[in-house]
Order: sequence, then C-alpha cells, then structure tokens
Amino acid sequence: MKTSNKPSQNLIAWRFILVCVMLVSVFVALIARAAYLQVIEPDKARAENMKRTVRMEKLHVQRGMIFDRNGKELAVSVPVVSVYVDPLALDKALKSRVLRQARKNGEDHVALADNALLLAERKQQLFQEQARWRELSDVLQLPAEQVNKKLRGNAKRRFVYLKRQVTPAVAKYIKQMRLPGIHLLDESKRFYPSGEIAAHILGVTNIDGIGIEGIEKRFDKALTGTEGLRTIRKDAQGREVQVLSEEERVEPEDIHLSIDLRIQTIAYRALKSAVLTYQATSGSAIVVDVHTGEILAMVNSPSFNPNDMSNAAPYKRRNRAITDLFEPGSTLKPLAILAGLDHGVIESDDVINTFPGWMRLGGSLVKDTRNHGEMTLREILKVSSNMGVAKISQLLPKDYLVGVYQKVGFGEDTGTLMIGESSGLFYPNRRWSDFEIATLSYGYAVSVSTAQVARLYATLGAGGISRPLTILKQDAPQPGNRLFKEEDVKAVVSMMESIFEKGGTASSIKVDGYRAAGKTGTSKKAVAGGYGDEYVGYFAGVAPASDPRLAVVVMVNEPGNDVYYGGDTAGPVFAEIVSNALRMLNVAPDKERVAYLSESKNDA
Repeated sequence: MKTSNKPSQNLIAWRFILVCVMLVSVFVALIARAAYLQVIEPDKARAENMKRTVRMEKLHVQRGMIFDRNGKELAVSVPVVSVYVDPLALDKALKSRVLRQARKNGEDHVALADNALLLAERKQQLFQEQARWRELSDVLQLPAEQVNKKLRGNAKRRFVYLKRQVTPAVAKYIKQMRLPGIHLLDESKRFYPSGEIAAHILGVTNIDGIGIEGIEKRFDKALTGTEGLRTIRKDAQGREVQVLSEEERVEPEDIHLSIDLRIQTIAYRALKSAVLTYQATSGSAIVVDVHTGEILAMVNSPSFNPNDMSNAAPYKRRNRAITDLFEPGSTLKPLAILAGLDHGVIESDDVINTFPGWMRLGGSLVKDTRNHGEMTLREILKVSSNMGVAKISQLLPKDYLVGVYQKVGFGEDTGTLMIGESSGLFYPNRRWSDFEIATLSYGYAVSVSTAQVARLYATLGAGGISRPLTILKQDAPQPGNRLFKEEDVKAVVSMMESIFEKGGTASSIKVDGYRAAGKTGTSKKAVAGGYGDEYVGYFAGVAPASDPRLAVVVMVNEPGNDVYYGGDTAGPVFAEIVSNALRMLNVAPDKERVAYLSESKNDA
C-alpha cells in the first residue's frame, strides 16, 4: 500500500510562505520607519544625532595685563581652580546607592523607590554616615554645616560653588577623592606683583574677574575681551571628526600706564615713612612729566594689598590724590604773582610794601606772622607772605583773577579719566568780596585735589603750557594750551628757588644734585562755622629749575604732633622723590650739593 506525503509538503509550503511574509513585513516596517524619520519627521532624527555627536567648546580668554611705561607687569591673571557641586547628580548617586543596598538586603527596592519620604530619609542617613563629606569640609577649610547646606540644600539645582580659587594642592586632593557630583572648574585670578605700592591706581577685580575699582574698572571692557565658541562633531571614541562652526574669540587688550614703577616705589616709600613719622591721618603724592602730562607716580598712604582684601577697609582703598579736597594754602601764591605779571599790574623786579604786616578788608583781617616791610616778589615767595600776594590781588580786576584760577583747571577734573576723580570746589561765577579775593591769592576760598595742584605745577614747569594729566602712556606729548607768557613763568619759577635759601620756608630741605623750584603750603582745615585745629601740609615744585622735567606735589593730612608745617612734613618727601626720580630718568644734575636736613624751622 502506497503512503501519500501531500500533507507534509503542504505544511512546508505554508511555513515557507509565513516566513517570507514575516521577513517582508519586517523589511517594510524598517523601510517605513526610515522613511518616516528621514522624510516625514527628519528634524527629530537630526536632533537626536546632534545630542550624541555634536559638542560646543568655549574658547576662553585670559584677562588682559596691565603694564607700567617700561613694560613691568602691574596686573596679571594666573590660573586657579574652583570647586562646585551638582546637587542633582549627588542626589541621584545617593538614591542609586540606597536602592542598591536595599536590593542587597532583600528589601523591596521598587516599593522603596516609590516611597518618597522613606527614600529621602535613607539618602540623608547615608550622606551623614559617609565620612568623606566631612573630609571635604576639612579640606576646603569651611564649616561642615555650610558645606552640607550647599550639597543637600536643594537637590534640583545643577550648579553651586563650594569654594572659589583654591590652591592646586587642594584641587588635586579633591580630584583624587572621586566624590559624586563634585567637580573642578578652571578659572583665573588677578595678581598684582607691586602689591600696595600701586593699589589705588590699579584697583581690583571681584571674584568673577570683573573690574570694580581703579584702572581695572575704567578699562574693564578692553581688558576682558570676548570668549570664542567652537561647534564640533565627535565619533563614538570621542575623537573630533568635523568642525561645524567657529566663532573667533576677541583677544583682550593690554593696558600700558604712564606710571614708572621705579618712581612709584620711591614715592610710596617716602610718603609712607612721612605719614608714620609725623603720625598723620593720610598723605598723597603725584609726580608728573611736565612735557607730556603723563603721571609717573600717584601714591597714597594708608594703602592696601589688592592680593589680600581681608584688611582692605574702605578708607584705605580711596584714591585720595584725586578724591580728597583741601584748601591748598600757600602753594597757590606763585599763581597770584603770575596773574599780576600776566595782567601787567606788576613787573618781576617790583617791590611790594607790606607794612605794617596786616590790613583790613571788609572788616576782616589779612596778616603775616610779622611785619616784613618792603619786599621783592622773590622775597614774598621766599618767606611766604600773605600780605604780599594779597596786595597784588587787590591790583587785579576780580573777574580776571578768578578767571586765572579757573583756566588753570580748578573746578574741573584733570583729565586722568580715573574713576572717582573730583572736580574740586570752586565757584567762579559768584560775587567775590575784596577779602575773599585776598584769601584766594594765598590758597583759601578754593578746595582742590592733589592732582589739580600737580596740574598747575606741571603748567609752570612747561613754561605756561597747560596739558590734561593722563594715566596712560603716550607715544607723543599731548596737545596743550598756552595760558601764560613763557618769560613770566620762567621768572616765577626762578623766584620759587628762593624758598630753599637761608631764611626761606624750605631752607632745611636740600635736593641732592639738582636745583629745585617749589613752594610750601600749610592750611588749616575747615570745620563747621570756621577753621579747626587740624592742618594740611603741602610741598609742590618743579625740577630741575634750570630746565624743568618733573612736577611733584606732596600732601600730608593732619600731622599728629607739633610739627605740621608743609616744609617740615612734606618737604623731605619732595626732596627724596625729586633727587631719585631724576636720576632714574637720567636727567643731568644742575648742581653738586648733597641733600641734608638742617635744624632750622619754618612757618609755612
């Protein structure tokens, strides 16, 4: 009997057809899915691809440097590391650890994951049991409560600084701890090699590198630059395979100041010594190149260390040379004589009769310390006679004399462009009495900064040409305006040499190797209702007198003992700055005498 295999063959054919249908269906589904992703909704596929392969990298820029006129670094940026936490990543790590322990102990970890209160309690318990978080607090030298609050205070946050600008050793140790959610961030920190010597000029940046005082603030935009951005594609091994786009970074500018760090250092040390010696409240000094208007030194005492702001009280951080205002006293007497010469009411060889040493103007008294009788203009400056310049002021039209004080820069800033500079207190358009005009001639009825006095003396040193002061290095002298005839200015500068002669208000001061022309000044400080018992000592001048190169002004505020005259407190600082600064600049000496201090005392 023959057996039929027809059912078996049918079964095989059916199976073959089923497999073919399934394969065709799979391929159709794949083709349909590919068509859907690439034709109907391609943006989503591109977005997913971008997430996995495209990276954006910032091209960081360091903050620009600040140099002195000779290329010495005054402010530089150094690399530092900051420590921050990703609280969300830390919370996820703690959750994973808790669930893993629960699974290991045979607990229902799924139910635990759904129980938010119990899970939070377990995470906090685990966090407190781990000693490495306490170790992190110790390494950062921060209270544990403060660190724990940042780590666990808000688990939804992604970025919280733990500590900024840690040392490389601390950063390396934290990296080796391998703490979840703890990361290191490369940053930069501002460093000032000159420390407190140039602190008031340079200012400081905040912890984010933004200028908040001084030159750092004034030129913050130029010093900062702009970060660049690169968009790249990477393969599965993390290798860069394509640069998709690139935004060029804008490099920051470097700032070159007019300051000469050598002269700045000399001036600061001399001023600081005087402030300490005479127990003064404060002091300022400025050195100006009379040919260019460049400020070669600007110092204040007390000062602060910009590299450590923990002891930088606000009163130490004020740039007193441009902000603090005082009546400059007798330092303005050369200007009154120059005004008389310029207007033609006196000649350089005239004699002024100051007998009997006092006079009344509008019911108020103008007087000298004693009756000097008849004096030449040179002698008036030599002994600093109030009567002498007051008599000259009464010969001049009021509007003219007030106008002279206005055009030399009183009542306006000096042009330094520095943050916080004061314009002073001078009101030329008000009604002036005869007595006020007299007091104006010897440095009262006007309040000015040390920088404004320096601009006046730079004008004298430049032969009557006034230039704005500048804190930036100049490639060529700034354009100036001629205010006075050169012969009149030279005559007054020659007269100013007399204060160093025997009987002069600065006879105890000798400038080593150079002839100097200067003027002392001692003014009482104004208080409510009049003048108090505190004094301000000034010494202003130019050198060498034969061909002036530098104008130097020194101010000592509120000397704390019986020595308070400008010739005694500020004079030695002037002599030290001038003699050393001129040598630094290779200016040939115009006399051969050694500086010394005599025992004589002066009253101006």
